Amino acid sequence: MDGGGGGGAEGELTAQETALYDRQIRVWGVDAQKRLSKAHVLVCGLNGTTIEFCKNIVLAGVGSLSLMDDHMVTEDDLNANFLIPPEESIYGGRSRAEVCCKSLKDFNPMVRVSIEKGDPSLIDGEFLDKFDIIVVSGASLKTKLFINDNCRKRSKRIAFYTIDCKDSCGEIFVDLQKHSYVQKKPGGETEQQELTYSSLQEAISVPWNNLPKKTAKLYFAMRVLENYELSEGQTPGETTLSDMPAVLARRKDMCDKMSLSESQIPGALMERLLAAGKKEHPPVCAILGGILGQEVIKSISCKGDPIKNFFYFDAADGKGVIEDIPPPPPSAN
Repeated sequence: MDGGGGGGAEGELTAQETALYDRQIRVWGVDAQKRLSKAHVLVCGLNGTTIEFCKNIVLAGVGSLSLMDDHMVTEDDLNANFLIPPEESIYGGRSRAEVCCKSLKDFNPMVRVSIEKGDPSLIDGEFLDKFDIIVVSGASLKTKLFINDNCRKRSKRIAFYTIDCKDSCGEIFVDLQKHSYVQKKPGGETEQQELTYSSLQEAISVPWNNLPKKTAKLYFAMRVLENYELSEGQTPGETTLSDMPAVLARRKDMCDKMSLSESQIPGALMERLLAAGKKEHPPVCAILGGILGQEVIKSISCKGDPIKNFFYFDAADGKGVIEDIPPPPPSAN
């Protein structure tokens, strides 16, 4: 790995780090900064949303950041990924990870930023042991489930996140497995808390009629879309408005099966998601990347209430919503 290193020989912050991170140390304390400087993060899939996240944690002083995205840069990437220069002479013939790596190093030379070549769908558990945090974006549901399952099988706890932006809509999923943290109470007192998280497979397998009526419509809409993509063998973002009739038929089948009114998944919302394709809305990228950066720092520092376990944002109403989807009830078998 190239670049500087996080933390001194004994895990203490160096004088240079203490000076550089002085303002944030005042916010979350020296211990949190030390934990951050020892944390290793892997990001699979580089786009406008994950680049906002990468920028935030590099500036915050994470120990190391590894980038996995072998896709060659195309003109479409320029829409939301601000780290890719507009000149084709610079990005032509280079992968997203290669182009973004140098720019991220320039943000904070004290953070090790490197490239991991490979296919996220083939990641093995031993490889994951190098990291404390895994962030996946733009991957198929099959790949997300595969990586999440591998994270849960390791002897060390590896925090798993997915983040996706569909134009003006966004979804973040969080699986911290068992997470202990310090919660600040009114009056300045602190209290130790522990949360147990559902896996991604558990969180998307809950019968819809078991969920509260106020559950975010985006939760259901994203499940319909990923179910359709999976069954049609399409990668995320390949669906277009021409798929609308088939997607609405899938919506009806899923709603009938789980006794949910189709009005919970408005056709207009499905149309927006299909029309988005792979397009990201830069202001929404900034919001999602900011939220995820904050959540990862909470997870590493063990300070503050983390999201459990979905976060949704829709620019149509400007609201961010947290949905705690409980695991499905155990089988009677």
